[in-house]
Amino acid sequence: MDFLKINGGHGEGGGQIVRSAITLSCITNQPIHLENIRNNRKDKGLKPQHLTAIKILQKITSAVVIGAEIGSTELKFIPGEVESLELIEDIKTAGSISLILQVLIPAVSISQKKLSLIIKGGTDVLWSPSMDYTRYVLKEAYSRMGIEFSIEIIKRGYYPKGGGEIKLQVYPSKIKSINISKRQTDNLKLICTFSKISLKTIKEKVNEIKEKICKEKINLEIEIKEEEAIDSGASLLIYGIDNNSIIGVDSLFNKKTQNFDLDFNKIINNLVGLDEKLADMIIVPASLAQGKTIFRVKEITKHLETNLFVTSKITGCKYGIGKISEGFEVIIEGKSNSSIK
Repeated sequence: MDFLKINGGHGEGGGQIVRSAITLSCITNQPIHLENIRNNRKDKGLKPQHLTAIKILQKITSAVVIGAEIGSTELKFIPGEVESLELIEDIKTAGSISLILQVLIPAVSISQKKLSLIIKGGTDVLWSPSMDYTRYVLKEAYSRMGIEFSIEIIKRGYYPKGGGEIKLQVYPSKIKSINISKRQTDNLKLICTFSKISLKTIKEKVNEIKEKICKEKINLEIEIKEEEAIDSGASLLIYGIDNNSIIGVDSLFNKKTQNFDLDFNKIINNLVGLDEKLADMIIVPASLAQGKTIFRVKEITKHLETNLFVTSKITGCKYGIGKISEGFEVIIEGKSNSSIK
């Protein structure tokens, strides 16, 4: 068996290497051997949300998988052909559903298959995009690249019990490159969802955020929704979309400080095409789309650097990063794979 070896400890050495590697393994039909998984983390190895993603892809592709256990620092993944399926899954923790969707959506859609999935777990948890970020910000970027999906949130799930539930539909796609470089809109939208926290508290915090943003002569549309969850919690997304930019920033309600921990610079003073989180998420489809994907970001994170390196190793795509006055320009020359019809 001809495995492509990947060092899971490269660069930032986190879960993104695992997600990108298994996604691209399925799309390109390339067996991979991951070593040193999450080597730069205190709790090394695979966690429940990684295992859930691996096991769902195993079902979708009838893959042979060796080392899929909690805490495992080594994994061999031998994919078969991607198939259209209807599945019901449960992470059984507050593990991030949105990180699992980052694996499933491109793997199925770019392979020109369908997926209907009901999955339980954490919809809005630390260290991952909120579900609203996924269904508004990521969905917009993926749609422009030809990837179509829909999400129905049945129930929110916060830490520690999770228990959130969503329904995902993924559709076949023909991916394309994009060019997205400069924000042109002064219109933003704020969406806040909450459970078991007083509406008065939420409104106070949202109004504080509104005052800061409107001082910068930015228009802000606000939507506040109470949505049922097992645990108390709240999630907030601020985003802006125009023809040449897609930028979002999200935050969870910190119950200790009774506040949303938001970095306003990431949305107010960001005049480029993509936010740093979204830039990371479009690397996989960009690496396989014909032509050059060009985008601008305010900063190059270690996460983005690592993902570019790992993705180029698997697909053979070429990329370059250049400094500009507003931040950085990234160019990815995609390499269409023969397994993508």
